[in-house]
Amino acid sequence: LAKAIRRLQPLQRWVRTGEATAYEETERDFLPPDVFYKQLNERGFDFFTGVPDSLLKDFCGFVSDNHAPEKHVITANEGTAIAVAAGYHMATRRFPLVYLQNSGIGNTINPLLSLVDPRVYKIPMLLLIGWRGEPGKKDEPQHLVQGKVMSSLLTDVGITYEVLPDFEEGAAAALDLALYHLRTRGAPYAFLVRRQCFLKYDIKNSVSSPYPMNREMAIDYLTDKLGKFDAVVATTGFPSRELYELRIKKGQSTQQDFYCVGSMGHASSIAMGIALAKPSKNVFCFDGDGAFLMHMGAAAQVGSRNIHNFKHILLNNGSHDSVGGQPTVGFNVNFLEIAKACGYKHAVSVSTKEELDQAYSVFANSEGPSFMEIKLTRKTRKDLGRPKGEPRDNKELFMNFLDQ
Repeated sequence: LAKAIRRLQPLQRWVRTGEATAYEETERDFLPPDVFYKQLNERGFDFFTGVPDSLLKDFCGFVSDNHAPEKHVITANEGTAIAVAAGYHMATRRFPLVYLQNSGIGNTINPLLSLVDPRVYKIPMLLLIGWRGEPGKKDEPQHLVQGKVMSSLLTDVGITYEVLPDFEEGAAAALDLALYHLRTRGAPYAFLVRRQCFLKYDIKNSVSSPYPMNREMAIDYLTDKLGKFDAVVATTGFPSRELYELRIKKGQSTQQDFYCVGSMGHASSIAMGIALAKPSKNVFCFDGDGAFLMHMGAAAQVGSRNIHNFKHILLNNGSHDSVGGQPTVGFNVNFLEIAKACGYKHAVSVSTKEELDQAYSVFANSEGPSFMEIKLTRKTRKDLGRPKGEPRDNKELFMNFLDQ
């Protein structure tokens, strides 16, 4: 304890007061993922869990490549990660690390307050939070909203936090303070990670699969089959972006599509609400494996209802593709049997263009709710753009389409 207290002196200079030498003012620093990982190990952090984030992808990629699989769990959602970390701490008395994007803080609120809070079970853990939408930084509207309120949200739920320094000595000092907090208060402590904090790292053990189609090829096929009165709800990340670009490329209307720029895991519930209210329209949900897993209970609520016009398409490439390509358990899960068990009236799984051709007509014309899994390889264009205009404009156009 005395050693940790002595180490607080450099932290006051590097983190809290913001003092810098002339060298620091002219040279851009990046924190090497391997250095930060070593610093964590030296301080006893040996268990990592969470949901990958684009700002943390270099660190998360390094952990995926180098840490023991039995002590690294990529969870379905961020709240689950808090619970897994709590269980690990109770079993070992060690301090786990939970990583997430700030958009996932909402999923953590319940276990943070009702499980790990010092006034309840008093379970310490280190949180590593990617700060999307940081004030003063250019970002997408949904991230700007999250970024603006994140600090006050953490304060309101009683989480002490610091911005993670982007240089080796500062990170070490910050970790010493975090460790002192965990030991003395028994409460979570958070590091906020700014854009380009970490030195670039390319994940080596990325997801590979034998399937010939990638996601964009599948969506290309689907857009040719959809009718002009069919509504589409596309999940967050690359699926929405690819759908938008393919519509523009083909001269098709984007009015019939709702692009979920955020709210990961909720596309099928949005589509369910539309399908219930508009029984005369076929409503397609373009889902991803990571998003489906994040709130898999939604499949049970869909399957338990006789929603004849609900068409659920799962684009499964076994990865969190939009945030760095870390694996999901998508290729280890039998989504077809899950859909059937949840009550979907028709369910099919395909992995080639030929199988998709053979299965699509029956899928599209079957009494719903219907489910189709398309197994894919992970491959995304580097020049993939984003939907133009404001999200609320997309909503208004989509609502006008639903009125037709």
